[in-house]
Amino acid sequence: MNKNIFRNRTIIGAVCILLAVLVCFGITPLFNAGLKAQTEAVRVKVGVIPRGTYITADMVEVYTRGASGMSDAIATSLDEVVGRYTDVELRKNTDVNTGWLFSEPLTQYEYLTKLDGSKVAISVTIPTFAKGGSGKVEAGDIIMLFATDKDTGETTQPPELKYVEVLAVTQSSGVDKEYQAPQNKKEEKPEETLPSTITLLVNTEQAQLLAHLEESNSLHLAFVYRGTRENAVKFLAAQDQFFVAPEEDTAVQDGKQGEVSNDNNVAGNKPAEEQEVENTDGE
Repeated sequence: MNKNIFRNRTIIGAVCILLAVLVCFGITPLFNAGLKAQTEAVRVKVGVIPRGTYITADMVEVYTRGASGMSDAIATSLDEVVGRYTDVELRKNTDVNTGWLFSEPLTQYEYLTKLDGSKVAISVTIPTFAKGGSGKVEAGDIIMLFATDKDTGETTQPPELKYVEVLAVTQSSGVDKEYQAPQNKKEEKPEETLPSTITLLVNTEQAQLLAHLEESNSLHLAFVYRGTRENAVKFLAAQDQFFVAPEEDTAVQDGKQGEVSNDNNVAGNKPAEEQEVENTDGE
């Protein structure tokens, strides 16, 4: 009995030794070799490349990096990048993903091509630099609008305009702040580069309210959110719920009234005509 136990332990020990040797001299060298493998990739050389920019050779560079964990979509040569347009903002030292690039320039007012009839785009005036967020608001941001009555000076926050998406911020020269295809730029005056109007994505009820406030009030925007699209949609969904809730409440109330009416009939409350007939028969 004791001999069998000793033999089993010997076999287990021998197997463990063999596995250790295999790991040390077989798998580990292969793993280390994979980590040491090098490849070339294209990365951003300048500070920032705005969305819609035509990429030139002085904006990017080829460098050597580890091949481990590198996506197949990362560009490995300048030919894959130079002469194309970026669909996202690229920052310094970011590896360039070919999925972010397009051969054709972006439409200058691309956001208008995405309207499907469910909502509209409407622009309102930014009265002063401060009231427009000091020029820091950009497309995709979620903002809140306040309205100050020009006669009374009273300021309110319309619940219909609590969370609104920004489509574009336009300068007094008529040029959007960003997201443009490359063009021959003229020397601009400082005052022409300041935001003058802001274009918002809203429903028709919000658009009607904005048109009214544009004439009778002074608008002031407050920055709410800038970040992932997933979180931005949550704010917009909360705003859409404001317009849906009243209709749902009415439907619920109508349903409850119908239930009360049915309960009354079941309890024996008959129409007036039937009651009169019974009284006549009783007489």
